[in-house]
This record gives sequence, C-alpha cells and structure tokens, in this order.
Amino acid sequence: MANPASSTQDAKFGRMFKGLPPAKFGKDDKENSDTLAALGRAMSADFDPPKAGVDNEESGIPALYTYFGQFIDHDITFDPASSLQKTNDPSGLTDFRTPAFDLDNVYGRGPGDQPYMYDGDKFLLGAPIHLGDPGAFDLPRNNPPPGSDARALIGDPRNDENSIVSQFQGLLLRFHNRILADRGVSFEEAQKEVRFHYQYVVMNDFLTRIVGNPVLKQLRSSGAYAPGKIKFFKWHHFPYLPVEFSVAAYRLGHSMVRPGYTLNDATLLPIFPAPDQGFPEGLTGFRPMNPSWGIDWARFIDLEVRANDGDELARKRRLQFAYRMDTSLANPLSMLPPSVVGDPPPSLAQRNLLRGWRMGLPSGQEVAKAMGVTPLKDEEILIGKAEDGATNPNILSVSPVFKDNCPLWTYVLAEAMHHAIKVTVPVAGPKVELTTPQLGPVGGRIVAEVFLGLWHADKSSLIHATNWSPTAGRKTNEPYQLKHFVAYALGR
Repeated sequence: MANPASSTQDAKFGRMFKGLPPAKFGKDDKENSDTLAALGRAMSADFDPPKAGVDNEESGIPALYTYFGQFIDHDITFDPASSLQKTNDPSGLTDFRTPAFDLDNVYGRGPGDQPYMYDGDKFLLGAPIHLGDPGAFDLPRNNPPPGSDARALIGDPRNDENSIVSQFQGLLLRFHNRILADRGVSFEEAQKEVRFHYQYVVMNDFLTRIVGNPVLKQLRSSGAYAPGKIKFFKWHHFPYLPVEFSVAAYRLGHSMVRPGYTLNDATLLPIFPAPDQGFPEGLTGFRPMNPSWGIDWARFIDLEVRANDGDELARKRRLQFAYRMDTSLANPLSMLPPSVVGDPPPSLAQRNLLRGWRMGLPSGQEVAKAMGVTPLKDEEILIGKAEDGATNPNILSVSPVFKDNCPLWTYVLAEAMHHAIKVTVPVAGPKVELTTPQLGPVGGRIVAEVFLGLWHADKSSLIHATNWSPTAGRKTNEPYQLKHFVAYALGR
C-alpha cells in the first residue's frame, strides 16, 4: 500500500542571505559565549507559577496555536547533527524531514513500510485517557524492557515530547480514521484529504495569526497567495530550509509558551516538574500518558460549547491563550531538564542564541537592510515582557556589543513587540480585548516566504489543486480554522 510522498526531495539547510557577514559578539569563542549568555539571562523571566485564571502576558491567540506551530516545525524540520559546541556549516547539515507540509511526521513511511503504526488503513490508537475529551486515547506504544518507558509508535518521536503535542498528534490520527469511516475512501484519498485540510489551516489560519497583515499583503495577488511575490527565498532545483528561518525567525513560538496549562477540571501542570515550587509533575513526554491527563480542548482552542455541556460547565472552562511574542521566555524554559537537553546550557534562550552564532547568522539589522527595511534602532529593541504599560530596558543595557548588532532571533521578537493588534476574544464571562504582537517586516517576511515557497514547491500540495475547499468540521460559512479541524477529530 503506497504512501504518496510529497514531490519535493530531502533537502539540506542553507542561507537565505548568503552575502551577509556573520554577527560576532566578542573577540573569541569565550567572549561570544559569555555575551550571548548574558542576553539569554536577560530574556529569561523570573519564576511564574502556572495560572488557571487571567494572566497579564496573554495574547489573543488560543494556546493550541503554540503547539500547532511546534507540530508544523516537526513536519518540515529535523536537524540532529548541528552542535552548540562548534561552528556549523548549514549546507553540510541534512534536514531529515521532507521540506513540505506533507505530514510525514504523522504518516511516516505508510502502512506498507511501517505496519506497526496501522490497523489496515486506519491508525492504531493507544490506551484510553480521561477527564478531557470522552473519546481520547494515548498514542500507540511499544512494549519496552522492564524499567523503561513505553515509546510512541508514530512518524516522528518528537511529537511525544510533551503532553500537549502528544495529544494533538492523537487528534491527527483520529482525523484520518474519521475521514476513512465517513467517506469510505482509500488510504491514499484519506491521506490527501487530511493533508489538504492541514495545509489550509497552516496557510489561512495559523500564518495570519502570527504574521502581520501588511507583510502578508505583499505576498498576495487578487487576494490569493502568489509564489511570484517571493523575493528572498530562492532555490535552483529543490527547496532547502534557510537557517534564518529554522534557527531564528521560526523560533518565535518559544516566547509564546506559558509556564503551565490547565488540561481539564482536575489538572493544572507546569511544563516541567518544579518540586521545590510544589509541582512534582510536569508535562514532559516520552512516556505513557497519565490516564487522568486528558485534554479538554475547549481550554486550548475556541470550540463551540456543546449543548449537553450546560452553562455551568461553560463558565468553569476558561480558554487559555498563548503568551505574547516578545523578548522574554517563561521561567521554566531557562532550566530545561536533563530529559530534554543532554548538553549545557539548560537555558533555551541561551541555546537559541548560541546556535544562531554557531550557524553564522547575520544580525537582525543586516537582514533588515538586505530586505530594504529600515532597521529598528537600538533603543527600540526592548528586552522583557510585552505586558501593557511595561517599561523595558533596551538591548544596550545588556552589553554595548549589541549596538547595531542584535542577534537575529532576538531582533525578530523585538520587532514583533512593535507590530501588535488588538483582538477581541471569548473568555469565561464577557469578551475581552487582548494585545497580540505579530511578526513584522523582517521576521514575518522570512516565515511567510518559507511557508509559501515550500507550499508551492510541493507539486502535490493544495496550492496546485483546483475546486477543493475544506469541509471537515465546518458547519457554517465562517472561515475554516484550526478549531474546525479539532472539532472534526473529536467527532463533533
């Protein structure tokens, strides 16, 4: 039984801006590392416990989009070879995912080559999990030797690295199985339908939430995305993954992570265990799902309240929102546990900055000038939380080395703080208006061009289809979004 692959080839990483000099932050390796470590500390927030109620850092983007963004990253990028300890040549690194939105992280090599993931044309599901969606299942798992955790039998093991992305992977398996049951189609037709619905959400919902509309307008013609508008992401034969995207601009999601999440009526957990703060458990993965950690998806995405939920349960639920894109990461990300990283430093902010330097990324200001964009002034590159009314120091308060020389990842996040919109969102009670930073002309253009380029380069993708529109989970003529995709997987 075939598993139709995307029409793109396995690709390497590369550079979008080949002629720009790498940014340096000291005269030798130690000075570079020390300076970036100081910036990483400045970008790491103080301890903030997980909250079930109002949080001043919330954006207007429902929390599931953070992990949908992580899921997309796992679909298009896997780089196991780059190192924080040495300089890396991007052209020498292989991307072990197809550079396409083809869900190879879900389908793997298909039922013919990986039958242990399937039951005929259907995906196998694992053990039931409770207190959230009544039809939820863990991912299928192996039978490990004594003393070892059972590992998920899925297309990409990284989609089991935390409880949220793990259960979202489970929704993809159920979406596929429901398409098969509802439509009576072949495996290949069901796979195509799942991919097209997913791609539609990526390009028409997710991208519009994280990238400002002025940027996206530059990539459209007559209201539709136009590959001919791509100006900076160019390739000769097959697309590659630009390090400006994978190591900097698309790491935007790290700033959107909350310290913890309410999974259901009984479960509030931090992203990592914090025993000294009264949280012996966290959302870390690579183990069987705790059967009482089932996710109530209405807490992560703005699903319609079901008729049998009743007003009282609806009031108890509170839709959680991603944190605002800014130059601050939630405190747990400054101390990643050994199960997540095996080499120092444990700070995600510091790791991102070191990786960008080791990859030879240019500064944010250099990229802006290469794009014909007026760079942010140093005084505009603020470090800290994008809370309403906050007074943040600028990057020069960390070191004068950063004068006109901001690391690209930090620059992209600082730029987002200057490109915010107000979004009216549903919460328990009256609707409220939240500030929502979006990627600006540098970060947004990098992300949007790569998305559009990969979408166009895959000749089997939705952009090359005609007379197709998403229907699964859609009950009205409102724009199709991630909430409709989730609702269909839930059987609604």
